[in-house]
Amino acid sequence: MFDIIPLQEYNSLNGGMLCLIQQSKLQKNGEFLKEELILCSEDKIEGAFQIGRGWNIPEDAIKPIDKRNKNSDNLFALIEDKKKQLNKLRPLTEGEVTRLNEEFMVEYTYNTNAIEGNTLTLRETDMVLRGLTIDKKPLKDHLEVVGHKEAFNYICDLIKENNPITESIIKQIHSLVLADKPHDKGIYRNIPVRIMGAKKNPVQPYMIQPEMEKLMLDYYNSTENIIKKLALFHIKFENIHPFIDGNGRTGRLFVNLELMKAEYPPIDIKFSDRIKYYDAFDSYNTTNDNSRMENLFATYLNERLDMYIRILKK
Repeated sequence: MFDIIPLQEYNSLNGGMLCLIQQSKLQKNGEFLKEELILCSEDKIEGAFQIGRGWNIPEDAIKPIDKRNKNSDNLFALIEDKKKQLNKLRPLTEGEVTRLNEEFMVEYTYNTNAIEGNTLTLRETDMVLRGLTIDKKPLKDHLEVVGHKEAFNYICDLIKENNPITESIIKQIHSLVLADKPHDKGIYRNIPVRIMGAKKNPVQPYMIQPEMEKLMLDYYNSTENIIKKLALFHIKFENIHPFIDGNGRTGRLFVNLELMKAEYPPIDIKFSDRIKYYDAFDSYNTTNDNSRMENLFATYLNERLDMYIRILKK
């Protein structure tokens, strides 16, 4: 993934094309990078082709984000531009949406469960989603995969209705997620809990109901960018920790439900990024800084938009 070299300059050319003026060398941390790392030569700009020492770039090409720039507002603006571009392209057919969601669900189910300690590999997760049983793997791990699949299908159905989210819906999502614990499904916990290693303890049981009501109200009254709204909601939801188990999976499903209702693609927080994910919670709980979660969500959403645009341009 590109994270080093920004586009340096675009100049108008005849024929509705744009040209990237290459620099012979670019410096990063005191070291010089070779020309072959320039975006076009790395096929980072779709449709670009070389002419002499320069590159011709389609006028609707998307400028890759320079990840040296940590300003989340710039990333939010880029995401909005890509969403507008996506909306101008032909809509996905119902079959295409179904296929993309099926492919997404395999990795999403693997990652969201792995973050919570599920031992199934990506391939094993795919096999369980197809109805197979993995020898010597816990029944709990199988049920978590099946439950998450049902929960994801449920939020996809909710998108068509486009109704406001309620506590009742969150409890229904949770009841599907927690397939391995039938007595705790969709029920707020009645005992205090601690999260090992967390900087903040969840609220006491008697505070769950009023805190959830306030969380929902604050979310719907917020006029912030949807990424900022969801990042803050997610952290506060996990801090409340309303259920005895399954809070993380339920919270991440809520994020995707709201993104898809707003006509964004769903995001998948990778197991390999779990430390960044945990650090985002700690950052908010120690300094009240939500930018890490905002940037994490935005980075994933930016990548997903790129994928959808590539598909629709083919």
